[in-house]
Amino acid sequence: MLVSTRGRYALRVMIDLAEHNTGEYIPLKEISDRQDISKKYLESIIALLVKENYLEGLRGKGGGYKLVKKPEEYTVRSILLLTEGTLSPVYCLAAGEKECSRASECKTLPLWEGLDKLINDYLENITIAQLAANPFIQNDYSI
Repeated sequence: MLVSTRGRYALRVMIDLAEHNTGEYIPLKEISDRQDISKKYLESIIALLVKENYLEGLRGKGGGYKLVKKPEEYTVRSILLLTEGTLSPVYCLAAGEKECSRASECKTLPLWEGLDKLINDYLENITIAQLAANPFIQNDYSI
């Protein structure tokens, strides 16, 4: 699994909005400046987050963006699934893909299924609120 800039930037935007969450709309320019992300690229990411009801936007004077829910209600997994489409380490486990014709005899499938479960479980248990409060998340996962 390789997380794209789109996924990484979406997380940064969500963390930024959580850190500056006063209930007011935050202008795109402020987010762009703080995160050092071009406004044009940020617009495409925010459009997706608005479309999927992660953010609420308001145009015009006093407009900008804000979180729809509390920061603790957004998991890293949900945001990355939205931006990346899949978190699967191999193509055959990606949602919507046909089952591999070799699945019944594949010696590595259990390895990939285990890794897929670890990735999803780990990312599901980290929220935007946690990242905003402490970027050095510590979990008791051991591999």
